[in-house]
Formats: sequence, C-alpha cells, structure tokens
Amino acid sequence: MNSQQVIRNAVAGLIALGLASASGVALAEKGDNEKCAGIAKAGKNDCATSKSACAGTVKSDNDSEAWVYVPKGTCEKIAGGKVVVAKK
Repeated sequence: MNSQQVIRNAVAGLIALGLASASGVALAEKGDNEKCAGIAKAGKNDCATSKSACAGTVKSDNDSEAWVYVPKGTCEKIAGGKVVVAKK
C-alpha cells in the first residue's frame, strides 16, 4: 500500500466516524432519555443556555443551566444532577 492510499483510507475512516457520531447524537435525543442539568463538563453541553449560544459552548463544569441527555432515571442518581422539566 502506498502512502496516498493510506492517507485516503485514513480520511475515509475519519469521515465515516464523524457521520456515525452525528447519528448517535440524534438518536440519543429520542426515546427513554431525559435532560439533566448541572453535570455537563465545560464544552460538552447538549444545547444553549442563557450564558452560552449553542451546544458545546458552556465555559465551566457543572453549570446549573447546562444540560446533557442521560437515560431516564439516571440524572437524580448523579451528584449535582437535576432533571430539566420541559416547558409547556
């Protein structure tokens, strides 16, 4: 295998990994999951807050407004976790 083939295969693998990761996020938002605030690490939140513009932009760990999806029933078992109730 020459170096150009290796590079092409590596790039193709990275693209496939990116697509697989993106579809995993979409699936995680559905089903038996709940929004859990207060447990997200800096830069790992799933949506915007009043302090950050979009997903992945929260500046500090465990921000009380920043949330991530977790399996239902898990949030309250995590230290600092608070279930976010959907607004009607």
